[in-house]
Amino acid sequence: MEDNRLTIKRWAEEDRPREKLILKGKAALSEAELIAILIGSGNTEQTAVELSQHILKQCENSLMNLARLSVKDLQKFKGIGEAKAISIVAALELGRRRKDSEPKRKVKITSSKDAFEILRGDMMDLNHEEFWLLLLKRNNEVIKKEMLSRGGVSGTVVDPKIIFKRALEETASGLILAHNHPSGNLKPSQEDINLTKRLKEAGKSLDISVLDHLIITDHTFFSFADEGIL
Repeated sequence: MEDNRLTIKRWAEEDRPREKLILKGKAALSEAELIAILIGSGNTEQTAVELSQHILKQCENSLMNLARLSVKDLQKFKGIGEAKAISIVAALELGRRRKDSEPKRKVKITSSKDAFEILRGDMMDLNHEEFWLLLLKRNNEVIKKEMLSRGGVSGTVVDPKIIFKRALEETASGLILAHNHPSGNLKPSQEDINLTKRLKEAGKSLDISVLDHLIITDHTFFSFADEGIL
């Protein structure tokens, strides 16, 4: 029996993803069409675009959710082998890094939102906890940002001695702590509160101010300083 299913090769040229990008520009393509270009082909039942639409649908049409999938997760979709899965993961990682890249300029922290914007690119789309540090000059200009530890889904361990060692090495006058909650829950744990208080007290003897502690999720954050619990 003849296969009457409309494959990409039989589409009008201006509707094929690659040709459409050339003819109409990248902005004219849907997210599914962009993913279809990455994977190149579909499976025995779906074109590359149809397969991409199916993958996005399973991710609630959210690129954020898609970015959370690992190579093994993507290989569960029929027609997505290791090479195609790697292409998708690599493309989304490039997008994440582009968000975080910025012209080399002196960045000054004037609010908790400033700190969040600097760190969010590093801490979004993670399925595990990470603890980051912003080191600041006396005028709150950023000297450096650095990941201190990586943990599991429910927590990470950070050594106060390492924090202040890094601050002293960079001659920092202030610092901002940050860690993410993969669950999306912004409420600080008692352990978070106790750690923040210990670090603030330790910083006083070294003349290094602990200015804030942020709990970060993909879309928003909780600031200890803003909430008056620092």
